[in-house]
Amino acid sequence: MNTLSVAIVEDDPNLLWHYCALIEAEPDMRLAGTATGVRDGLAMMERVSADVLLCDLGLPDGNGVDIVRFAVDRNAAIHVLVVTMFSDNDHVFHAIEAGAAGYLLKDAMPDQFAESIREVANGGCPINTGIARRLLRAFRPPPDASSAAVAASAGGNPLSARETEILELLAKGLGFGEVAKLLFISAHTVTAHVRNIYRKLAVNSRGEAVYEGLQMGIIS
Repeated sequence: MNTLSVAIVEDDPNLLWHYCALIEAEPDMRLAGTATGVRDGLAMMERVSADVLLCDLGLPDGNGVDIVRFAVDRNAAIHVLVVTMFSDNDHVFHAIEAGAAGYLLKDAMPDQFAESIREVANGGCPINTGIARRLLRAFRPPPDASSAAVAASAGGNPLSARETEILELLAKGLGFGEVAKLLFISAHTVTAHVRNIYRKLAVNSRGEAVYEGLQMGIIS
């Protein structure tokens, strides 16, 4: 079993402790190092080799984007997952431009923290669904009002009715557990449906599934 080494930059001591405990509890992960600011974050990335960097943006001595950029420039193979309170476009765009592969909000963390780390390490792009939708609106051209109807009438939706319903709920930011409770089904059943959604849309993450669903007119 390959072990993922994870470095963390987080200035909140309680959150830092929580992240470290979660990582150390995973048999396939190890903690590569921690830092609480830009200066010691840059120093850490000079001396440690990590597969994944978990990085906050709002740090006491500057912007975590500087660490993201430095880490990616120094090691092109590193996968950066931003975990922050900032959801405005400037922070999101700058982090992604600097090389971040995932962007999650602290107050909207996914049900499975470790799975998000594995997802980004495996080439996925875990992104808070609200942010993913805003990114799409920022970059895509104005939609043709009839496109969704055309796709539906042409049988362009490869998902079942239940899978489409689950994708719509995921796009609203609900976690797997919340979807299960809302639809009165088990979390295991939700996971099975999500796997089918990923397979049918040829994606590897929730953010990518939402993106494809919007592009194909499956959800709006």
